[in-house]
Amino acid sequence: MEAVLAHLRGAIERGEYAIGDRLPSEAELCRTLEISRPVLREALRSLQTMGLTVSKTGKGTFVVANAVEDPTFGDYAASDLLEVRRHVEIPVAGYAALRRTPENLDHLAHLLDRMEQETDTTAWVAMDTLFHLAVAEAAQNPVFRRVIEEIRDALARQSAFLNELGGRREQSNREHRAIVEALIDGSEHDAVEAMSHHLDRVETTLTDIVRSPTTGTNTSTEGESQA
Repeated sequence: MEAVLAHLRGAIERGEYAIGDRLPSEAELCRTLEISRPVLREALRSLQTMGLTVSKTGKGTFVVANAVEDPTFGDYAASDLLEVRRHVEIPVAGYAALRRTPENLDHLAHLLDRMEQETDTTAWVAMDTLFHLAVAEAAQNPVFRRVIEEIRDALARQSAFLNELGGRREQSNREHRAIVEALIDGSEHDAVEAMSHHLDRVETTLTDIVRSPTTGTNTSTEGESQA
C-alpha cells in the first residue's frame, strides 16, 4: 500500500494528474499497477486524508491539491487535533497519576498487554483509542472523558494513518508503557513528561509523512516512513 500511495502521490505532486483531474477508475488502476482492490482503496483513502483528493460517489476520485499541507482525520485537521491533545491529554496524565484507582491501573495494564501482543492493525487502533480514554477516566473527571470521546473517531483515523505510513505501533507501545509506569508510580511529573513525549513523537512522525518526498518506489517509501 505504501508503494502504491507513493506512486499516486508522486504523480499528483509532479503534475501528471492536475488539480481538477479525475484519477483513473479503480479497475484501471488495479490493472495498471497490478494490485488488488483492497490495497488500492487503502492508498486512495490515504490520499484523501492527506488532502490531495476527494472521492465523489458514482463519479470517482478527483485531485484537489498538488501538495500535502495539513491532513484531515474525520472532522478535524491534524494541526487542530494535536493542539487540543496537548492542552488536554498532557495535564490529564498528570491528574491521572494523582487520582488513579487500583481498578484504573488494572484496566490500563490489561489493555497495554493486549496491545503489545496484537498484530492486527485495525484491532490495535481500536485499543489505542481505548487506552487514551482509560487515562482520561483515571483522572476522575467526566469532562475529560467526554472531550476524548468527542475526538475518538479522529484519534482512530490518525492512529491508523500513522501506523500504516509511519510504522508507529511498536514505538507507541513503548510510549504507552512509560505512561502507565508513571501512573503506577503516582508521579505527576513523569506522567506529564511521558504523555508529552508521546505526542511529540506523533507530531514528528506526522510531519515526516507530510514532508516526505515521493519517488514512486517501494524502497524510498519504506525509508521515509521509518524516519
